[in-house]
Amino acid sequence: MASLCLCFILHCAIMPVLCGVHLLKDEPITSKPPFPWGKMRLPDTVKPLHYDLFIHPNLTDLNFLGTVQIQLHVQEETQAIILHSKDLHIIRATFLSTAHPRYLTILDSPAFEQIALVSDNFTISKGVHVINIDYAAALSESFHGFYKGTYKTKSGETRVMASTQFEPTHARQAFPCFDEPAFKANFTIRVRREPRHIAVSNMPKLKTVEQPGGLLDDYFDTSVKMSTYLVAFMVCDFLSIRKTTQHGVEISVYAVPDKIDQAEYALDTAVKLLDFYDDYFDIPYPLPKQDLAAIPDFQSGAMENWGLTTYRESGLLYDPEKSSPSDKLGITKVIAHELAHQWFGNLVTMQWWNDLWLNEGFAKFMEFMSVDITHPELQVNDNFLGKCFQAMEVDALSSSHPISTPVENPAEIREMFDDVSYRKGACVLNMLRDFLTPEAFKIGLIRYLRRHSYQNTVNADLWESLSNVCQSDKTDQGRMKLDGFCSGSKPRSEESKWFMQDELDVKAIMDTWTLQKGFPMITVEVKGREVRLSQQRYLKGEDPEKTSSFLWQVPLTYITSRSSTVQRFLLKMKEDVLYLPEEVEWIKFNVDMRGYYIVHYESGGWDPLISLLQHNHTALSSNDRASLINNIFQLVSIGKVPLDKALDLTLYLSQEREVMPVTQGFSELVPLYKLMEKRDMEQLENNMKGYILNLFQGLIDRQEWSDEGSMSQRILRNYLLLFGCVRRHPPVVAQAQRLFQQWVESNGTMRLPSDVSLVVYTEGARTEAGWDFLLEKYFLSISPSERSSIKAALAYSPLAHKLQWMLEKSLEGEVLKTHDLPSLIVTVSKNPKGYQLAWSFMRAHWYKLVSKFDLGSSSISRLVVGVTDQYSTTEMLEEVRQFFGSLPPEAGSELRSIQRALEMIEENIRWTDKNFPLLKAWLDGRQGV
Repeated sequence: MASLCLCFILHCAIMPVLCGVHLLKDEPITSKPPFPWGKMRLPDTVKPLHYDLFIHPNLTDLNFLGTVQIQLHVQEETQAIILHSKDLHIIRATFLSTAHPRYLTILDSPAFEQIALVSDNFTISKGVHVINIDYAAALSESFHGFYKGTYKTKSGETRVMASTQFEPTHARQAFPCFDEPAFKANFTIRVRREPRHIAVSNMPKLKTVEQPGGLLDDYFDTSVKMSTYLVAFMVCDFLSIRKTTQHGVEISVYAVPDKIDQAEYALDTAVKLLDFYDDYFDIPYPLPKQDLAAIPDFQSGAMENWGLTTYRESGLLYDPEKSSPSDKLGITKVIAHELAHQWFGNLVTMQWWNDLWLNEGFAKFMEFMSVDITHPELQVNDNFLGKCFQAMEVDALSSSHPISTPVENPAEIREMFDDVSYRKGACVLNMLRDFLTPEAFKIGLIRYLRRHSYQNTVNADLWESLSNVCQSDKTDQGRMKLDGFCSGSKPRSEESKWFMQDELDVKAIMDTWTLQKGFPMITVEVKGREVRLSQQRYLKGEDPEKTSSFLWQVPLTYITSRSSTVQRFLLKMKEDVLYLPEEVEWIKFNVDMRGYYIVHYESGGWDPLISLLQHNHTALSSNDRASLINNIFQLVSIGKVPLDKALDLTLYLSQEREVMPVTQGFSELVPLYKLMEKRDMEQLENNMKGYILNLFQGLIDRQEWSDEGSMSQRILRNYLLLFGCVRRHPPVVAQAQRLFQQWVESNGTMRLPSDVSLVVYTEGARTEAGWDFLLEKYFLSISPSERSSIKAALAYSPLAHKLQWMLEKSLEGEVLKTHDLPSLIVTVSKNPKGYQLAWSFMRAHWYKLVSKFDLGSSSISRLVVGVTDQYSTTEMLEEVRQFFGSLPPEAGSELRSIQRALEMIEENIRWTDKNFPLLKAWLDGRQGV
């Protein structure tokens, strides 16, 4: 009977939400009082201290009941408490800080996602008070808030779960709250569930109490003080494995039962990395446990909820037999990223989303630094440079934004989760670490974390902590003296002279990198021993006036033909001069590309560098070689270097063996023929493809179809053989067909080397029968890595009707998971047989896509740019402009990503009009060579 009664209560509470009616629908309509607050940001005169949250999800009816009791500190007397709520049906709100509970009137402001709790006949005085709110809602059908997820068991049964994703502004969809990062509070959570499920939250479970009707209430310990976006809970039937770190923290990995045996690598990695961070930051991880959960339906890569980090299955689960080297590297990095957030972001949080980079830039930077130390065999630093190049692609356009930039509404906030906040942020931090020295940088970071633990910060707090690091303060606890760096007991590196100088103003330097968009192009002109330097903003486009007001303080580094010792020079002005001790044959600035700038060598300065690459390329590091390849093609884009000179530089790549220069060569050359694929230029397209294949043929033919070699060699093997397959290089095609046939004959049981499985699948997906066989194996596989590879191969197929089927089924979400849809559309758009399909599909289903994936999210931004960034005709520019221009603002017409997409198409048109004739002439001149 109790169970029936509970169902009736839930039904009555939830029906208004599902049916869109009011509880008291027969009441006469009266005029609604005006909402008492008119700003997007909440007032700062009422602050939460503690939330008591009760959540009861119903995984059959797909809704939930909730009660939240909030202890508040009211700093000015008021008659209205303003807080956030979205898509919640508020049943009642009660003021408890009086002798008798008093009901509060509920007003709402849907545009601002706020509610006001109004005391009609009394004033809420200054002091500490408690409010209670009962509410109900449907589980979200998107991938944010408290949302429904499903997965299939090996036997084909579909099971339902519910989990949370609150960052940046979605906690308000699970409970009424002060949903801004500065409103930190403690949380005590209770979750009601069925016995067949478990509940997991940020903190350890204290007890389970059986309720009438057989339901169970799990009580969780009170959290540390934290922001609402870090709250997490899930109800599911997962299994877990666990270990304890050297510092006594219990680490658990949760996954669906059929996949729990793929969680071992993540568990070992998390233990090692949490111990590393504990030691490196010299600040103990403050919670007794850290859970990692592989969620079957998950939009982003991962989420750093304090004590319960959540991941895509492909970002956490590792199958030693089927996962590729890239999978292993990716899983390690994403765990490192989320665990770094437990300090950067969780312990110390940005004051507002304009400084999101203080969370994400640091976590991206620490992900590389920590993995390099804890997992040196993964050679993670071979990937860092590529992140900086990707950030510069975005930052070279007028539509870019400063690292720290004003944002107000949720769509603007979501757009901050981009390459500028993550990748540029990490690259700028890497430059600062190199400039200050690793020792001084580490001391400053620890000071920053100690000073601001459980608080919120702005940019200036970081720069203050990194300044004068040898002047100890009360947070240092004697550490600086013990470190030896400041006491002089350790030998100082040459670079430390910058840091030790009194006049070094870290804030003044770094404000030039975080408060203005873009990055500098340093022009170098050598005349004898004199090196003339100048800086201007690197900007693609036709308006040079847009670059004139920009000025950076640039920590330059350089080596020369006479000295491999890194020299340093801080460029503070538009122009300056430095003097070499002797004349040199060549000079290379931005050593190992540790600085976030590009370099142009004027007056023939490129010629000796190109000659060096052709005759003795190993005289420069692989990062230096990759940066030269990148920089010269960027300079072609703005007319500083002719295309034929850049192409002359690429000739040396036939001798190259290292992953970064090879992949950077591909990154510059492949887009040229991808532009041609979407125009009627078949002859030039084939000539360009032939040149690239010829350039790398020797390296491709040397690849073994195995899993042997270092991590970078294995990643390069996959890259080269996949290119050989797509470009129909006969030896690669023959071997891929042979292996695919053997795999089919074994009914998919033969183990393929994980390094080449994607290549084999891609070849197999070219035929109808092969595609169907791969799809069958996709459905049977329980390895996220294997499923990802098969799905990518299916999307590379030239069979257009199969591509259309994939897009439609992914949108439906029954056969193929919808969370992969944005990346699938982008993959199809890169397929010569699929780019028109992708564009048509995105337009036809735009409103569904922004509803499912959230306006302004990185998924939508990547979709917009990824589908359109290879268009290069005025016709397509007009078509793209017309479609996005026809949208209302609430459907995305004002998104920054749309401006970026249009800017990129305009740049492609300029580039092709100017350079395709030059490219044709250069390739014609190479015929027969």
